[in-house]
Amino acid sequence: MDRRAFLAALGVGTVTGPFSAGAQPSKVPRVGVLFGVSSTLIEAFERGLRELGYVEGKNILIERRLSGGKNERLPELAADLVQLKVDVIFAASTPMVRAAKSATSTIAIVFAVVSDPVVDGFVDSLARPGGNITGLSSLANIQLVAKRLELLRDTVPGVRRIAVLLDTTGPAHRVAEAPGAIEAAARSLRVEVVIARVGGAGEIGRAFATVLRDRPGALLPFTTSPLFYIHAGRIAELAAKNRLPTIYESSELVHAGGLMSYGASYPDLMRRAAGYVDKILKGAKPADLPVEQASVFELVINLKTAKALGLTIPPPLLARADEVIQ
Repeated sequence: MDRRAFLAALGVGTVTGPFSAGAQPSKVPRVGVLFGVSSTLIEAFERGLRELGYVEGKNILIERRLSGGKNERLPELAADLVQLKVDVIFAASTPMVRAAKSATSTIAIVFAVVSDPVVDGFVDSLARPGGNITGLSSLANIQLVAKRLELLRDTVPGVRRIAVLLDTTGPAHRVAEAPGAIEAAARSLRVEVVIARVGGAGEIGRAFATVLRDRPGALLPFTTSPLFYIHAGRIAELAAKNRLPTIYESSELVHAGGLMSYGASYPDLMRRAAGYVDKILKGAKPADLPVEQASVFELVINLKTAKALGLTIPPPLLARADEVIQ
């Protein structure tokens, strides 16, 4: 019996370990997670890794760096992950990707909810990213604003004026084009919009006071950055206090007390992002992995909030909902 057959008979084959003198154990890959705050979205990404067979502490190490909602901390946190020499950085959204991109041009970066990675300069094209960054693109809010306004109009009886909180902390080009798109969508639906700009967390209360003077019948927060997601609880609290039915882009905000949401499924995008990480850890290059776009969109309705607002959700709308929170 030759040596290879003998080892196979023992059940150890050619695995490195104490039977193989001088061999080194295989390296456990290390993934950096750059995010704002701990949430069910991070859990969705990590669940995606588990579905692919990764067990933290066994065949993968996860380094989590959370900014606590303070984007100014992201460059420092990204640099820390680079210093640790992680194999991949998962930077979910635009501010995180921008910080990671500034910190490294060699470590692979995967994103999950960037609306336009080409315009943001993260990739050359969706089909051929061309650098060290790739991931999944969510549909931009500007493309869904008409649908959200329509859902509010169909849900709130007789609503004629809708307040819009416009997050101005995101990319300048998105902030610049948003008012025109919002107003055009409102005209097509024969409703009026009152827009209040929000340049930071400290301005949320002031923005509410501004739009309330016009006595709106509903509210739509228009996001260009994670600002409204991070402060979802504050927005939901003010909307409830002022009895304003509100529609959001993410179901996370409906679970925080909002009335409804319509948009790309963020948990689905986060879970799919784990697949990119898996491919890269197995040798794929980000430059060769096309950017995929959101394919799952969901309508979520919070009946508890509707009841508190004295609203009856039309049965056809309830029938269309992907999730109803009782």
